[in-house]
Amino acid sequence: MFGIFKNMFSKKDTTQMEKLVKEGAFLVDVRTPAEFAEGHVKGSTNIPLDQIPNQLVKFKGKEHVIVFCRSGNRSGQAKLILEQNGFKNITNGGTWMDVNDIINKI
Repeated sequence: MFGIFKNMFSKKDTTQMEKLVKEGAFLVDVRTPAEFAEGHVKGSTNIPLDQIPNQLVKFKGKEHVIVFCRSGNRSGQAKLILEQNGFKNITNGGTWMDVNDIINKI
């Protein structure tokens, strides 16, 4: 039971994502254009979740991809769509604010 609370309230280990960002991962915000316009991660590309299946070419040749959104839900869906289309180098970065914090820390 205490493990549940530890996971809920402990700080996320962002070491792996920091490494990927430093190595130039393709940062993809899967929120709507309106959400993206309200604030986004510097250097990120906006490809809304509903556009992912039509934009697969943008992911080809990328060494690593980090997808993110407002809560981590849509980015989880985006990761699944990409993996179903043969991409193996996808990380669900969670929220755009989490990824933004990593960018600002580096």
